[in-house]
Order: sequence, then C-alpha cells, then structure tokens
Amino acid sequence: MRRTDTMQQAISPAISLAQQTPKRIRIAWLLLLGILLMAVMGALLAGSFSVSFAEIGHVIYVRLAGMPQSGTLDTIIWQVRIPRIFAALLLGTSLAAAGAVFQALLRNPLVSPDILGVSAGSGLGAVIAMLLGLSLFWLQVLAFLGGLAAVFLVYSIASLLRQRDPILMLVLAGIAIGTMLGAGISVVKVIADPYDQLPGITYWLLGGLNGVSMAELSWAAPLILAALTLVYLLRWHINVLSFDDEQASALGINVAQSRWVLIAAATLMTACAVSFSGIVGWVGLLVPHIARLWVGPNMSRLLPFSIVLGASFVLLTDTLARSVSELELPLGVLTALLGGPFFLFVLLRSNRP
Repeated sequence: MRRTDTMQQAISPAISLAQQTPKRIRIAWLLLLGILLMAVMGALLAGSFSVSFAEIGHVIYVRLAGMPQSGTLDTIIWQVRIPRIFAALLLGTSLAAAGAVFQALLRNPLVSPDILGVSAGSGLGAVIAMLLGLSLFWLQVLAFLGGLAAVFLVYSIASLLRQRDPILMLVLAGIAIGTMLGAGISVVKVIADPYDQLPGITYWLLGGLNGVSMAELSWAAPLILAALTLVYLLRWHINVLSFDDEQASALGINVAQSRWVLIAAATLMTACAVSFSGIVGWVGLLVPHIARLWVGPNMSRLLPFSIVLGASFVLLTDTLARSVSELELPLGVLTALLGGPFFLFVLLRSNRP
C-alpha cells in the first residue's frame, strides 16, 4: 500500500465530522463566501466619505479600461480603501492559517501564533526601530526579523531539552522568551520620548491598518503566499504530526524536520503580517477553533476554511473599527473586545452534552 493511503487510513478515525456531513460543509462554505463578499462590499462603502455602488463601479471601470483617473473618489477607492481591504485579507489569512498550524502541531486548540514569541519578537523589533527614528521600511524589516529571531531562539532552547516532551518544552520556552521580549518592549517604552516617540509606539502595539499602502504590502504578500502554499502542500504531514511522535515516525514522517519546516512557515506568515499591522491578537486563536467546530480537524478542510474565515473576520472588524465612531479604534483592541466574549460563548456551547 502506498504511504499516502496508509496515512489516510491511520488518521481517518480522528478526522473528521465533516466526512459524515457533506451537506453541512457545503452550507458552511456558501455562508462563509457570502459573508466575505458582503465584507468586501461593506469595506468599500464604509467610511467618513460616503460612496454608492454606482460610483464604486464607475471608478473601477475607469481604472480597468485604462481611462484617465482624477478626483477625490478615485484616490479614496484605489489608494485608501482597496489597499486596506487587501491588507485586512492578508492579515486575517496569515494569522488564521498560522493559528491552525500551531494548534495542530502543538496538539492544543487553545494556542495561537504568538505562543512561540512571534508577536513579542516582532513588537520589540518595531519599537526599537521607532526608538532609533528609523524609516517605515526599517520598522517593517526589524519587526519581521524580530519575529523570526524569537522563534529561532525558542526552538533552539527546546532542542537542548530533547530528552523531555518536545511539545511541552517548545511551549514553555515560548512562554519564557515571549515574557522576556515583552519586558524588553516595556523597557523601550520607558526610555522613549514621552511626547514624540511613546504615542507612536503605543499606537503601533495596539494594531491597526490605517495608512497602509500597496507598496508596504508588495514585499510581505509574496512571502506570505509562499509560506501558505508550503503549508497547504504539507497539510497531510500536519495531520500525522498531530499524533504522537512515535506514530508519526512509523508512518514515514521525519518528525523533527517536518515540524521545523511547518513552524518556520507559520512564523514567516505571522512575522510578515505583524510587520505591517502591529500586534493583532485573538485571530489565530479564535478562527481555527471555530473552523474546527464546522469542518473538523482534517487540515485539507480546516486550512482553507480557516483562511477564508480569518480574512472575513479581520475585514469586518477593521471596517467596524473605522466606522463605529469618528475616532478610529485600534484593530487589536477591537479583535480582543469581540474575540474574548465570543470565544467564551464557543467554549460554553461546545461543552454542552
């Protein structure tokens, strides 16, 4: 029997409610795609400058037809709202996919991408750039490198404790490194200029997509898509790695190598996202958990469903953040306000007999 067939037979008892309820999956996908479409249209329409469907259609037609563009409406649609929509979709996709990967690899549905210190590392890199007065480009570069360095440090420490449970050591090392990096962020905030630098540092750490441009996303998008493609190609490896290491090795998986590759890909997605958005929590924790309740733990279904659900959630939340009042709310604050109570509701609902 081929190795792929052996894997599928081995994991079939644990995977998935979805195989017995295809109608439920189709309904969930139709509902989710409808929500995503409405979220995109709502993001185009919402804002302090009101526009209509007809005006949006005209602006898009003029641009696609190659006709000369001018006016405030064209600027708002193409230079403000469309880049922000793309950034929200990219952010939601990255955090949700990374959350699904980490939860499967660490065999715990209550972990998130920042469990290995990615967010804290990216945050420290960004606030150091702000403290030094560096440009936005270097802020994004240092945020990206900070996230990668944090996970490399966590994984190196966990590798020194190989005689113990590798998953537990990875999580504990991540908690310790994340705490130290968070302390480093606090130190930078203390020594920063309270009138010039501290407000910008504080606002960035709250997370948000205001002012994002396509130029800022041009380098992050290819890296995120490349990492996402790699994760999708290795989705069956993730299914097998959710078992004990001995079982995964018996099925022909190089456990250490596969886990490192997948963690690196998930870290790359998270670090790229944090570099242009700031720290936005709850997406990587909440979205995969909800998706798992709908489609089961099989990554062939869970990963794409989490991606679309995460993109929809972040886009809707960002639209609400800039529309609920005249003063735009930080995206990270709003995701916490919405995600915390909703996650408790999901837990209570899933705990019913």
